[in-house]
Formats: sequence, structure tokens, C-alpha cells
Amino acid sequence: MADALTKMRTWTPEQIASAAGARLVSPPATDAGPERVVVDSRQAGPGVLFVGLKGQSADGGRFASEALAAGAWGVLTTAGHAQAAQSGRAGGVLAAEDPLQALQRLATAWRRALGAKVIGVTGSTGKTSTKDLIGAVLTPHRRTVASRANFNTEIGLPLEVLAAPPASEVLVLEMGMRGSGQIAELAAIAEPDVGVIVSVGPVHLELLESVEAVAAAKAELIAALPPGGTAVIPAGEALLAPYLRKDVTTVTFADDGDVRLLASERDRVQIELHRRPVTLALSFTQTHLRRNLLAAVAAADAVGVTASGRVEVALTPGRGQRIGLPDGVTLIDDCYNANPMSMRAALDDLAQTAREGRRGRRLAILGDMLELGPGARGFHVEIGRHASEVGVDVLVTVGHLAQAMADGYRGEVHRVKGAAEAAAIVPDLLARDDVVLVKGSRGVGLELVCQALAGEGR
Repeated sequence: MADALTKMRTWTPEQIASAAGARLVSPPATDAGPERVVVDSRQAGPGVLFVGLKGQSADGGRFASEALAAGAWGVLTTAGHAQAAQSGRAGGVLAAEDPLQALQRLATAWRRALGAKVIGVTGSTGKTSTKDLIGAVLTPHRRTVASRANFNTEIGLPLEVLAAPPASEVLVLEMGMRGSGQIAELAAIAEPDVGVIVSVGPVHLELLESVEAVAAAKAELIAALPPGGTAVIPAGEALLAPYLRKDVTTVTFADDGDVRLLASERDRVQIELHRRPVTLALSFTQTHLRRNLLAAVAAADAVGVTASGRVEVALTPGRGQRIGLPDGVTLIDDCYNANPMSMRAALDDLAQTAREGRRGRRLAILGDMLELGPGARGFHVEIGRHASEVGVDVLVTVGHLAQAMADGYRGEVHRVKGAAEAAAIVPDLLARDDVVLVKGSRGVGLELVCQALAGEGR
């Protein structure tokens, strides 16, 4: 991304400061603007604007002097740190009362300068894969930037906007949330033309308390759309009905939707798009990805692109990649996160993968699903029940909450306290041609299990 902000180099330091709502304390040695923006001082160097943000454990503004010493174009931080950084250092110094807000304002200014269409993507589950699918559908037709993994927060999203090359025609931005108001904050930065809500389900209930509140939080994306914008939502999602707008086009996907699946083969699908047939070749077979593809096709259509040809998608790490291991074992690495909706979909994918290859047993290494509030135990029991229904042969529960899965499961079960213990026992449980799913909430750290299987081998 070294040339990501080439056009921004035509902005003067004064214009950069104005766009960020900051004060130019001292100018850089050049009249040109920066090439890129970072919040990690270790990435600072020539052409870089370092923004010093205050975190939970450290204040990034303390490293402003180090960033300038590394040759940074300049630094943006609070007035106190700016004054300290200015002493005897070459490079621009910008001061703002709230550096995070300044970063966000700069991103919005860049988004407007690009003139690109922006697609915002959120959902209780499936938002990352849908973001990846939208990017895959659009890339053959438009210069497209899709946000990287984890860059879906009030810090990550503006960095992704600022990293978009000047020739970008479409930005596809994932928007994460844990509570109310967060999607609205992200949408205010990105100013999306199209809003995709992939799903609404029981996530973050410790903060939001009800699925209705989850729907309201997700619907902040609809509220942020401009008149004439497009909202892409699941067909029949009653929880979103109160938030639909007459001045925004609503497009539904899935069964009985405006975009729906007509026919599905192993490597090909036929989709009805507003009563027009669209045939696509696929690089994947997962059922839940085909549903998310419908949302991607709808989003692409909203920015003037009719999906065509082959959809080649590289899933973001930890989101369901299938990895071949020795002895014909297949690992489904879905360890990044989990909630009841995504856990059920992953178990269905495990069963489908085993059927496709006529392989051996089905093993599920399932960790705690966090932030589910008082009803957490019931959700875990239900997942154990679903594991039985789809034919899981061996279940390994990881963590205190996950133990409740065993109460709904009928079959061989192993209960362990944490990821390290799971990583120690799982390799010995596998046999030739098995299919193993690894999934749990991020806090469980189940990447240790995937590393034990794929990295160190068996």
C-alpha cells in the first residue's frame, strides 16, 4: 500500500490539518501531503502520517517523537504530546483535542475525495464472508477495495478508507459492533451508499439484552444511508421492518427475495436477480456461503454491476477455510469467532464437507460462545443437540460454558478447560479421512488447536 495515498500527496499540510480538524503546529519539510496513515509508531517512516491514539494501556502520543525520528512525514496527536514532539525534530506536527476523531474526519474527507461508491456490510454472522464475496463479485468489473480482517472498528475502518488508492471505484467496508451507536459511528465515517445487513441473531446479548435490540443496532446502517441509497436485507426479516425507509430502495435476498437461488450444483449456481437469471461458477461449495453470495450479488447490482463469470473468493483466515492435512484429514478452520447462528452454520458445513468426500468421522472442537447473557447455557445445550442432529461423531467442548453442549449431545464427548488442553488431545483423536471443525469465540483462542493440527503436523 505504499502508493495508497498518492493523490493525498497533492494536498498541502494545511489542507490535511483542515480535513482532520487539527491545528498545524509546525509544517513538514515538504509542501506535499503524506503517502499513508498509521497508528503504530513502529510503522512510521518517510511519507507516513502517524496518528497517536490513546489506548487502554498506553497513549500512542508518547511515541510521536520516535515517529518523527524515524523520518515520518508528520504526527497527529494531542497538544501536549505535539509540543514535546516538536522540539528538535524534523517533520510536521498536527495537534487535535481528540486524535481519533481527527483520524475519522480525515478518512471521511478522503472518502469524499475518492468519489467511490461505498458498501457497508454488517450482520450478526456472515459479514466477513459476505464482504469477501462482494469484493470477489466486483473486482472483475470495478477497481475495488475490500477491508482487511479486523479492520471493522472505529479505528480500523478509517484506516481502511485512508488506504484506498485514488483510482478506487468501490469500497466494501465491514462494520462490526458490540453495542448500540457503534454502527452509526462507523457509517458517519464511511458515508455508505449501500448498506448490507447479512443477518440478525443472538449476539452481544450481555450488552444489548435482546435480539430486537440487536436488530435496532444493525439498522443504524439503514438510517445512515442517503436518500436514494440501497438497503440489502434478508427476505422476511421482520425485526428490520420497523427501520425500512421509503426514500431508500430495499432489496431482499434468500428464499422469496428479490435475489434468490434458482438452482445449485457443486460448482455452479443460477440466481434470480430482480427476475433476471444470473449464472455463476463458484470456487466454493459451502451452503451458507451461497446464501451470502445472494447478498453480494444484490450489493453489486446496487452499484451498477451485474455479477458474471466465476466467483473466486479467498476467505479471511479463521472463517471456514478447508485445509488438507496428512492421512486425508480435512480441517475446517473457523476459529475466529462464534455465536449460535454461525455455530449452527459451521456444523452444517462440517456435515456437508464429510458427505462430499465420503470421508471418515466428523469431529467438532467447539469452544465457549461468549457475550450471550443469562441465556448462555441454553444456547450451548442447543448447539450440542444440533451437533447430534448433523451426525457429529466426536465432540470436544472447550471452556466452562461449552461444557453445556454435552447435555444436548449424544455421542463421544471430551470436556477440556482451555485451548491448550484441546490442542494437546485433539491430534490423537483423529483418524484417516476424518473431517474436523474448530470453532469458538475469539476469547477462547482456538487457533492453538488449528496450529497444532496444521502447523506442527501429525
